[in-house]
Amino acid sequence: MKRIFLFIATNLAVMLVMSVVLSLLGVNRYLTSNGLNLGSLMAYSLVVGFTGAIISLLMSKPMAKWSTGAHVIDAPSSSTELWLVDTVKRLSDRAGIAMPEVAIYEGEPNAFATGAFKNSALVAVSTGLLESMTKDEVEAVLGHEIAHVANGDMVTLTLIQGVVNTFVVFLARVVGYLIDKAVFRNNDDRGPGIGYMVTVFVCEILFGILASIIVAWFSRYREFRADAGSAKLLGTPQPMVKALARLGGLESADSLPQNFRSFGINGGGSGFAALFSSHPPIEQRIAALRNVQ
Repeated sequence: MKRIFLFIATNLAVMLVMSVVLSLLGVNRYLTSNGLNLGSLMAYSLVVGFTGAIISLLMSKPMAKWSTGAHVIDAPSSSTELWLVDTVKRLSDRAGIAMPEVAIYEGEPNAFATGAFKNSALVAVSTGLLESMTKDEVEAVLGHEIAHVANGDMVTLTLIQGVVNTFVVFLARVVGYLIDKAVFRNNDDRGPGIGYMVTVFVCEILFGILASIIVAWFSRYREFRADAGSAKLLGTPQPMVKALARLGGLESADSLPQNFRSFGINGGGSGFAALFSSHPPIEQRIAALRNVQ
């Protein structure tokens, strides 16, 4: 959850800076000075839309290390670290990818995988996860993260984010131009009027919300795929089912810390908030896994 939020936040920040810089350079004025040039606008939208997404992808690994304080295991210093490195190596070999960097960080039960390329990824687990799960369950979670890497989920997320960004930028300016001309009747050849700028600002917010829903939907979809990927790597879905049940606090026989139950992977939300959730409900993920052959 946190790495997706950071990815999207960085992406939007870069996109905003690009939009402001290009506006200050007079690109917006050029696009509308003699009628809207749709070809130039699309090129402009592609530059702004994909720049943020690509920079966010390239920065994803160092940002993840920085934001979590993850310690990369260069030379295992304990039996737990040795087991962790060996398990990630075995799973990555099965998945047909290069050995990712392996890291541990202090925090509540969680794990993540990130990186711009399949063969130079990072897989990190929290101390809370290692302390609260059995080795079989931790292996299942690691399989889930390795599946994310093998599926190229970060790259695909970047492409989807870039596409939706492009349409947000493009459609906001088309709507802004039409409203500026039709409602505010701006016929000033010197460029767009106040109606254009206000409308673009409002539309970028509204369209950005819709774009976030699309990105969140893909994120939920990829969680189901990664769960199934873990089951395939381990040869059975049962360890992942048990890991998810433990994460969701569904096994009443297990005495888990209260803060374990608010673990990010146990997302899903309800009602309108569910549209923006990066993870499906635990119950749905378990049900899907039980249908895996």
